[in-house]
Amino acid sequence: MAPRPVQTTLDELGTPLAEVTFVVVDLETTGGSPADCGITEVGAVKVRGGEVLGEFHSLVNPGEPIPPFVALLTGIDDATVASAPRVEGVLPAFLEFAAGAVLVAHNAGFDVGFLKAACARAERAWPGFPVVDTVRLARHVLTKEEARDVKLSTLARLFRAGTQPDHRALHDARATVDVLHGLMERVGNLGVHSLEELTTYTSRVPETTRRKRHLAEGLPSAPGVYVFRDHAGRPLYVGTSVDIRTRVRTYFTAAEQRTRMAEMVAVATSVDAVVCATPLEARVRELRLIADLAPRYNRRSRFPERAPWVKLTVEPFPRLSVVREVRDDAGDGAVYVGPFGTTQQAELAIAALHETHPVRQCTKRLPKRASPTASTCLLADIGRCGAPCVGRQPVEEYAVVADAVRAAMTADVRGVLETLLARASTLAGQQRFEEAAVTRDRLLAFARGAARSQRLAPLAATRELVAALRTARGGWELVLVRHGRLAATTTSPPGADPRPYVEAMRSSGEHVRPRPAPLPAAHPEETEQVLRWLEQPGVRIVDLDGEWASPIHGAGAARARLDPMAAARSWTPPFGEPRDWSRAAPSPEREAATLGRSAAVGRPARRGRPSDRRPA
Repeated sequence: MAPRPVQTTLDELGTPLAEVTFVVVDLETTGGSPADCGITEVGAVKVRGGEVLGEFHSLVNPGEPIPPFVALLTGIDDATVASAPRVEGVLPAFLEFAAGAVLVAHNAGFDVGFLKAACARAERAWPGFPVVDTVRLARHVLTKEEARDVKLSTLARLFRAGTQPDHRALHDARATVDVLHGLMERVGNLGVHSLEELTTYTSRVPETTRRKRHLAEGLPSAPGVYVFRDHAGRPLYVGTSVDIRTRVRTYFTAAEQRTRMAEMVAVATSVDAVVCATPLEARVRELRLIADLAPRYNRRSRFPERAPWVKLTVEPFPRLSVVREVRDDAGDGAVYVGPFGTTQQAELAIAALHETHPVRQCTKRLPKRASPTASTCLLADIGRCGAPCVGRQPVEEYAVVADAVRAAMTADVRGVLETLLARASTLAGQQRFEEAAVTRDRLLAFARGAARSQRLAPLAATRELVAALRTARGGWELVLVRHGRLAATTTSPPGADPRPYVEAMRSSGEHVRPRPAPLPAAHPEETEQVLRWLEQPGVRIVDLDGEWASPIHGAGAARARLDPMAAARSWTPPFGEPRDWSRAAPSPEREAATLGRSAAVGRPARRGRPSDRRPA
């Protein structure tokens, strides 16, 4: 049984500040740049709930002379640190002292920058502490009338700190503790009561957006679907999360960067929640609600009935056509591939089949007997069509061509794959790269569309499938699928026999009628969500009424072979400038492999022209 929504308290909206452990840190250094200056002193104070839990202090030998003006400012000179440990010896103790805490510093970018540089030189991973900067917080909280500036000495006087800062690390850290508590008291009066709210308070979030945080109050902390609505109750946006309350709260913080979401939040006046038994149910309900409600701020899955398919028609001389409806005519010889994301992709898939099979491309319906007045077209003249319109190819001979197309669409894509790969390779070898790219795009479109229908069709034809996945708590997540549609899902508690839950799920599950093959009895995206769940490691098939299998030479294997080739093009940055230096500098081995894969699909991995990067 799904958990019921409950009214939450204010503390449940995040980690209460009273329960957060803060480590307030201050450093003294030989200069302002962590690249060429060293640390001379580390001071830190650990606090939680207003109580001091411990202190950390150590002088540090920077391994370089301390400039005279720094020695005069801090009172730390070369003699003071002569017998002190190097930063490599101090760093492990400090990181252990601060483990699991939130770092706080006055002008945190300076102190954290030096600590990160020290970790890098010591070849230690930076733990990734959450950071609160009292300088930024003070700028958002205090007015010029209260404090003429945000220097630590100014704020220490304002909040009557017990320790006055004097450019010694531990003294300055103690003063920063009092400043932090004074600032937290101020923001508490403004409705900031959790760590999440504190860390996003200083971000550039419009006040109108920040005031909408109350919309998250009362939402359940459980997997499910949420719906933003306007003042008239019209749906604006549908989303899903494993924790509804936490996810909705992010829309009112700096974590949400999408412009259209900021516009949506400005219009929203309420949020509805639908708690689901499992994350899979939540994802499926999201797709169904988007399809039913068509909220204006959702971009995907709004009109699933408009998706194009490629059809081998039912005629004496079948042809390939882009259609919007899958009919119950498979018994008459019709075959469907798809659905495709766009009509252009469907047309590319048809072009791939036309390149490899002499199936007619004219659109008119041909009778079994040729017309005596008909004339041949250019395709017939160049040998690309058997010309059944003028009687050169009787019905029986053309049926062999149609059967080959039918087999390529449903079971064996090897002929299409090898023929087009060879053509693309030949064109690339002749430096006819644009033509090779067209061949590549046609092959990719066909492989993806055929793989999708060949993956959907077996589950769509399966009358019933029951599967189970062990949960982290020790129970079972149970799923009932009928003709590709999620008919029911539930969970069994740890230690309980799951079989009664399976029987109850089967008896209460939705009755599902099959749809024309290969169309599942649900939105294809829903069936793909179910398939991804079924393909997880650890999923057990409890019962199966039907056959769930894919063709051994089907498009799934071809797509697995082709997709890495298409992905290789994303390593080719425009104008030679990588978008992300951390990801755009592959090893020589990877670079060589990328170039090889790019050439294999008829496109050189060149640099310097934006046209070298085109979508798959």
